[in-house]
Amino acid sequence: MIKLLAKLFVKNWTDYKNPDVRKKYGILCGLYGVFLNILLFIAKFTAGTLISSIALVADAFNNLSDAASSVISVLGFKLSSKKPDQEHPFGHGRIEYIAGFVISLLIFLMGFELLKNSIEAIITPEPVKTSVAGIVIMVAAILVKLYMYIYNHSIAKKIDSVTMEATAKDSLSDTISTAVVIVSVIATKFTTLPVDGIAGVIVALFIFFTGKEAASETLEPLLGSAPSSEFVEQIEKEVISHKPICGMHDLVVHDYGPGRMMITLHAEVPGDMDIFYLHEIIDKTEFDIMKKFNCQATIHMDPVDINNKDLSELKEILVKSTSFIDPALTVHDVRMVPGKEHTNLIFDVVKPFDCKLSDEELRKKISSLIKAARKDVNCVIKVDIPFCG
Repeated sequence: MIKLLAKLFVKNWTDYKNPDVRKKYGILCGLYGVFLNILLFIAKFTAGTLISSIALVADAFNNLSDAASSVISVLGFKLSSKKPDQEHPFGHGRIEYIAGFVISLLIFLMGFELLKNSIEAIITPEPVKTSVAGIVIMVAAILVKLYMYIYNHSIAKKIDSVTMEATAKDSLSDTISTAVVIVSVIATKFTTLPVDGIAGVIVALFIFFTGKEAASETLEPLLGSAPSSEFVEQIEKEVISHKPICGMHDLVVHDYGPGRMMITLHAEVPGDMDIFYLHEIIDKTEFDIMKKFNCQATIHMDPVDINNKDLSELKEILVKSTSFIDPALTVHDVRMVPGKEHTNLIFDVVKPFDCKLSDEELRKKISSLIKAARKDVNCVIKVDIPFCG
């Protein structure tokens, strides 16, 4: 059904990277979600009232909150697609993440209300009527929610949307909660325990878990999460493919919302080549990165001495020494300044966040290892944090 609606209302509906197509998918899926959730609310509320099930009535209101979440999702896609302006030069893409976080808060709120009502139902239980019609409605609701999970998850992957993925997970948790309600309604036929209230507590816990996952996925890009190692490798592969670039470091990725990414990095080039030719290569690399990764790219050119045999030997010693201390340590911007009595080896070392050594301890360890291999070398070390964030 969603594919048919996309063909009817989304121009170039398979061009998922297109910002306009992406926005229309978000709005279409959101409005469709509002429609389906309101239908589910009416059906579940009616059935819950008929069989006097607090868990089913609460589950119905959960669907009503899902409809509100879909409205917020639509607004998020609409507002995040606004063009950059003087106050927001990088656009409004992060509004989509904010919308996803608001949805996660609504999920938490519904879970809290359900938990409170369910505890009351355990303390003062009321009889639950078993109804074939009610069970049929709940089974139908499970099928609808599974369908909603499938289309939301599928479109979320295609357009890279954490908000839609949060909606998909909410739909999946709803199928589990409704299944728990069915079991509780049937179980009341065979026990005097307050199964309905207990089921409500279980459903509430599922809702809390879904809210936690949704909040985490929408807050991480807002806080500035690091890109995946696969993405870093793809960028490095693209950069190095542009000869004579021979290295890359200090990669920084800024996420201003889907399709609004900014990348900065340092590219190492031979220091003895024509500066105008190297500048042309850097410009072409920037253009190719922007085209391939749908982003803005800025590259700083770092000239390196690749023909100095003494420097190459020192680099080899340096790499072995740092890997001995911690295999995750990396070095860059390595250069040497020869003198009459000693040589200064100047470089940056990138210390991973989980490294136990302080900056000063790390400097001393590296210096002592280099000194053991080459007594004439003094190290001048700058300690960097891993960028890629």
